[in-house]
Amino acid sequence: MTALDLSSPVAVVGTGTMGQGIAQVALVAGHPVRLYDAAPGRARAAADAIVARLDRLVEKERLSGADRDAARDRLLPAESLSALADCALVVEAVLERLDVKQELFRELEGIVGEDCLLATNTSSLSVTAIGGALANPGRFVGLHFFNPAPLLPLVEVVSGFATDVTSATRAYETARAWGKTPVACADTPGFIVNRIARPFYAEAFAVYEAQGADPATIDAVLRECGGFKMGAFELTDLIGQDVNESVTHSVWESFFQDVRFTPSLAQRRLVESGRLGRKTGHGWYDYADGTAERPEPHTAEPGRTPAHVVAEGDLGPASELLALIREAGIPVREEEEDHGTRLVLPSGGQLALADGQTSVEFRDVVYFDLALDYRRATRIALSASQDTSPATLAEAVGLFQALGKDVSVIGDVPGMIVARTVARIVDLAHDAVAKGVATEEDIDTAMRLGVNYPLGPFEWSRRLGRNWAYALLDDLHLRDPSGRYAPSLALYRHAYASDKRQGGSS
Repeated sequence: MTALDLSSPVAVVGTGTMGQGIAQVALVAGHPVRLYDAAPGRARAAADAIVARLDRLVEKERLSGADRDAARDRLLPAESLSALADCALVVEAVLERLDVKQELFRELEGIVGEDCLLATNTSSLSVTAIGGALANPGRFVGLHFFNPAPLLPLVEVVSGFATDVTSATRAYETARAWGKTPVACADTPGFIVNRIARPFYAEAFAVYEAQGADPATIDAVLRECGGFKMGAFELTDLIGQDVNESVTHSVWESFFQDVRFTPSLAQRRLVESGRLGRKTGHGWYDYADGTAERPEPHTAEPGRTPAHVVAEGDLGPASELLALIREAGIPVREEEEDHGTRLVLPSGGQLALADGQTSVEFRDVVYFDLALDYRRATRIALSASQDTSPATLAEAVGLFQALGKDVSVIGDVPGMIVARTVARIVDLAHDAVAKGVATEEDIDTAMRLGVNYPLGPFEWSRRLGRNWAYALLDDLHLRDPSGRYAPSLALYRHAYASDKRQGGSS
């Protein structure tokens, strides 16, 4: 099954920001495009807005004048749904209400031809439920574009329970022909991106709610240590707290209130107070006068550079630290160790990579967070308990400062910030593959392109080692037995299979 022929008319119903964006994508690809909106005059206004954006593309020399003129001639506002009768594809981008969408598609089904592909751009509703209102749900599919649709490449092509393979394939190939990067997905709450991305927000909010660190510090650690483009607090302020919370709540409810997707009470209070982010001038941060005035992240005062360190065992994902320490002129002595992987400081205290345990459980241990790339990271988070020796903490701070890093000391939070976030993302990704939601490749593609993650979950998993995420979550689960951190059966099997091949046990 191939993509729709460019001569085939495409219709978009709903002319808000997303509807206009989808229409522009189809138009620039070469299709005749019909725009319809139930509100009088909205379709004409949307067509004028699209042409204005095409004019700006010409001004920026991203589109030729001739192509702009041809596209403008192919764009037609529709006075009624009946004007869409000859369309080969109708994409809906109306209000996110199941009854509204179902009624629209029931009406469309009586207007368009039997071979017309019907698609919803829903981000939170069940594609199966919307299509369930149709006499022929086999031709119904989800085409979830990301905003702004003309710029962002990802499209989730979602097959409902009754969607025909031919319909899903045609939608997939059409999105690719439009210059997008499609990924195939089964109809699951949140699809790929909004399902697997939940821990990025949830764990940041959880650390804040536990008084482990303030929003500015958590955001800085996610960016400067974890390699994320934005932190969770600044990103939700950009998205809109109400929008982000609504998606979280929808996924949570759709999974029958699965504790892994539990919404944040702190975010609920923010929404209730009307502090929705940039659009209201205040969210986690203050945007008065259009500027983002936010507190600086916690950065430790200069510490004491240790005279030497002893590396006991394999540091695993943090092994490159040894080279960095030596390059900083600090002698490193390596010793074999059967139990544990850590750096021993001159004070006798220890530095260990976040593993889901807490500092208070051990004598004089400081934990450091996972980094995407320890060489390039500009900030490292450390966690310590009230019982940690001040000398040990000062040496730990001084060590990373000697490597050219800013250091943020947070509370004694198991799994810290980046490590617990990445572990949970990896776990949800493995769980999604095991349940037939999508392939590993499509999940990695979706998370890189849809939310701009520095690595896809499976790329992270391979880099960190097969057992890393499972071990960290298992330790977290022992300390928080609510089920939020319980590793999935899929992740358990992934870790256990690796050990078994090596003759070990899990």
